[in-house]
Amino acid sequence: MKKWLIGLALSVAVLAGCGDGDKETEKAETMVENSGTGQASAVEEEHRIIAGTVVIAQILDRLNLDAVAIPDTIKELPSRFDGLPDIGNAMDPDAEIIKSLNPTEVLSVSTLEYDLKDKFEQLKIPVDFVDLTSIEAMMEEITVLGERYNRVEEAELLNAELQTEIDAVKVAASDKEKPRVLILLGVPGSYLVATENSYAGDLVRLAGGENVMAGQEAEYLPSNTEYLYSSNPDIILRLAHGMPDEVIKMFDEEFVENDVWKHFNAVKNGQVFDLEEELFGTTAALNVPDALHQLEKIFYQ
Repeated sequence: MKKWLIGLALSVAVLAGCGDGDKETEKAETMVENSGTGQASAVEEEHRIIAGTVVIAQILDRLNLDAVAIPDTIKELPSRFDGLPDIGNAMDPDAEIIKSLNPTEVLSVSTLEYDLKDKFEQLKIPVDFVDLTSIEAMMEEITVLGERYNRVEEAELLNAELQTEIDAVKVAASDKEKPRVLILLGVPGSYLVATENSYAGDLVRLAGGENVMAGQEAEYLPSNTEYLYSSNPDIILRLAHGMPDEVIKMFDEEFVENDVWKHFNAVKNGQVFDLEEELFGTTAALNVPDALHQLEKIFYQ
């Protein structure tokens, strides 16, 4: 059930050739960077990384790492990736195209592992599913990638920037009363409730909010309006994914047609907010500071 719920929530979110790969990797690992001249080292040249999702591409850019392919997306990617071939949708990439590019590694995200792992294994494509399920996990993965690709300094700088912004929001919220927050994650045709274990729940916690679905193991739960009403949230956050306009319309109809919603204090007090998909995805991203500052405004201003 848990996997089904997570799959449903992520299924419409707009996210995320082997050759002689082992031989190339072994060769690369025997070479070191020429730091005296500042020239790219042979070890870097041997890395043929495919960015499996937009967030992965953004992290690679901040680590000053190139890629040989990117996912198909309408979002603007860093200019270093201009003109690169795309591998199709992050959630269902074209494995044959990926294999033909002879990557040393494909970097995707752990929330897609269940759907993609078998496909990559069958074609013997090296893949790493990066954990972006929380901000802490993302920062740990940035550290790992920095060590793996000789970008320790860049990784430390990026994490320091993120931590500074996070700390600032936490300090600002420390002396304020915590609002009780209900998070709804909508996809075309249905919606789920995001717990504190989801990425959105992580953002709410860091911004000083109290998730009304605390104490749950799953990231997402099915909605039961009668139960949600008893949770008495001060604020309702609605996240629209996949087809945002369609999902917001679905939410609006639900809140009008389902009589229970009008009895929520958050609804009566006008404390229902639709959050932008760009800032509030289903996995952590480098725009964490912007997302936290937006929540800070909602919670305390």
